[in-house]
Amino acid sequence: MAKKSSKEAGNGQEKTQGFAIRAPEAISVQLVGDFTHWQEKPISLKKDAVGIWRTTVPLAPGMHHYRFLVDGEWRDDPECELRVPNPFGSQDMLRKVA
Repeated sequence: MAKKSSKEAGNGQEKTQGFAIRAPEAISVQLVGDFTHWQEKPISLKKDAVGIWRTTVPLAPGMHHYRFLVDGEWRDDPECELRVPNPFGSQDMLRKVA
């Protein structure tokens, strides 16, 4: 069975997912993951008044690997408990969408 592309998955099955990271001194924060083709199509987050960067993303059901890029440096999501090793010697965060 072929895996659906993100356009095909947009048939009402996607669920809005919130992502956030505290980085008050950061100039830019991006969300990257398998759903953005990693750095190919990063999603920029917006900073609130207390330095928390946020975005919402529609994701299809399943497991999604992701990380943050804070001022160009890879960062873990401190709120994420599901993690798996990646080929670069660090970890990817996992988001399960039901």
